[in-house]
Amino acid sequence: MKKVFHKIMSMLMAFVVLLSTMSFSLNMHYCGDILVETAMFQKAEGCGMEMQKPSSDSCSITKKNCCDEKQVVVDGQDELQFSIDKISFEQQVFITSLIYTYINLFEGLDKNVSTFEEYMSPLVIKDIFKIDETYLI
Repeated sequence: MKKVFHKIMSMLMAFVVLLSTMSFSLNMHYCGDILVETAMFQKAEGCGMEMQKPSSDSCSITKKNCCDEKQVVVDGQDELQFSIDKISFEQQVFITSLIYTYINLFEGLDKNVSTFEEYMSPLVIKDIFKIDETYLI
């Protein structure tokens, strides 16, 4: 249960970091006061009622265009850049020693080494457990 909870929390924190650093823009097209279209990754298509530019310079249109384009930009957080220049020497030594010990933690020995195989066991002269026995009468 603890491993499952740990995996869920780590995935949740990874998504939080991903979503907090992601930036995007939202394009909206209004026709009058009515929202006609919303687009996230491309420019919003018009409603087809945009005013055309005059074909000649002598003709000018004084009527106001009823369509409006708005763009909302959501900037992500960019303060997550890690600079190694700000780490002190003691912190660098700690990080390198931590990485070195963590890597060597999982390296196993080729065979099981026992240190007492070279020594002979002591000779038993008397059975000590027989000497210390007590009998109830």
